[in-house]
Amino acid sequence: MEFAEVVRRRRMVRSYRPDPVDPEALERILDAARRGPSAGFAQGQYVVVVTDADTRRRIAELCGERSFLDRGFQPWLSRAPVHLVPCVREADYHERYAARDKAAPGRPRAWRVPYWWVDAGAALMLVLLAAVDEGLAAGFLDVRDVAAMRALLGIPDDVAPLGLVTIGHPAPDRRSESLRRRRRPPGDIIRRGRWG
Repeated sequence: MEFAEVVRRRRMVRSYRPDPVDPEALERILDAARRGPSAGFAQGQYVVVVTDADTRRRIAELCGERSFLDRGFQPWLSRAPVHLVPCVREADYHERYAARDKAAPGRPRAWRVPYWWVDAGAALMLVLLAAVDEGLAAGFLDVRDVAAMRALLGIPDDVAPLGLVTIGHPAPDRRSESLRRRRRPPGDIIRRGRWG
């Protein structure tokens, strides 16, 4: 599939068929995630992959699937055959920038932008796009109970989960109310040469 088509087709999906995801396709998606940009090549992004049905049901509970059901959506979290929990470890960046080839002599590194979050977002987008490229669908949402998610998946305290990515074969779904909004036109968001 051409890149422009992958980008055009990408959307957050909230309904999946129960068909399993081809393990080789999943490995290609995970490989794409690790190829994103990384400040100083710190590579502080991690992904917890969950395919076990009981664990996925527990994750669905922790992410509040009941609230989606109450609003008329299908049980998309527990039905998605693959859950990915993208994570980032800020300390990897501080450790990398303390290295001899990155350290600024005589002063600690001041981060105007927390690039670990920037890089994690880039890795997340690569997952979403790679899923579409594999003919699959993906969704993303916040984790409501991060402490319980950490405990369930054994995520260390110094590693921050970004949320939950669901991956699977799309099924017909009820579109989100958000989709009634139109995408903003380029002139509203793109500034050429300067802002005003």
